[in-house]
Amino acid sequence: MNIKNIHLKQTNSTSTYLKEQNLTGGIDDMFVVTADYQTAGRGQGTNSWESEPGKNLLFSIQVHPVMVPIARQFLLSMAGALAVKSTLDAYTGGITLKWPNDVYWNDKKISGTIIENTLSGGHITRCIYGIGINVNQEAFHSDAPNPVSLFQILHHTVDRDELLKQFLNHFEKYFNLIVNGDYTDIAAFYHEALYRRHGYYKFQTADGIFDASIVEVEDDGHLVLHDREGHISRYAFKEIEFVI
Repeated sequence: MNIKNIHLKQTNSTSTYLKEQNLTGGIDDMFVVTADYQTAGRGQGTNSWESEPGKNLLFSIQVHPVMVPIARQFLLSMAGALAVKSTLDAYTGGITLKWPNDVYWNDKKISGTIIENTLSGGHITRCIYGIGINVNQEAFHSDAPNPVSLFQILHHTVDRDELLKQFLNHFEKYFNLIVNGDYTDIAAFYHEALYRRHGYYKFQTADGIFDASIVEVEDDGHLVLHDREGHISRYAFKEIEFVI
């Protein structure tokens, strides 16, 4: 891929920067924007992303996956999550993918991603990944329930530039699987890496808490669960959450 890097000392959000710049490109072009600090870094929904200046890896990438059917666009999320996992696997064990877009070390969140797709003419004309990886932050002070950083795991600092380089290598590998139509491989890698992939665990919906096991994550992003009574149910993002 043709990777074009942009580094910012500070910005409101690397994803917002990409959208405002309206950078265009083809299938082989990828724009990467990194920042030492984001004044309005976002988590899911209305949540913010806590990060001390210069401590963590905060970046967004833009690709143009026009070859991906809209109904299977969650494959893009799978590829991004797998790239983060493969990067962190080189530093520590215990890395899994918590549906839909979080990366966990044991029961703690080390990375999160927000994906924004632009659709036009029946195609995904632009995909922006906004990714945060907790790297060298020594302590967290927000009300986020379970953050963790590589520093807290390893007890030493990690080179953020090297981490990004490794991520981009892994991302290109997984994205090329999508380009080549190897959807089954992407899905298989994602399922094997899922947080709480095997066994029954507690989940919560608006109707309460129940035990269930993961059957699969569909290519459109729905989580399919099997409860202890034998019922199979599928859930969209925000309809269900893990009880941790």
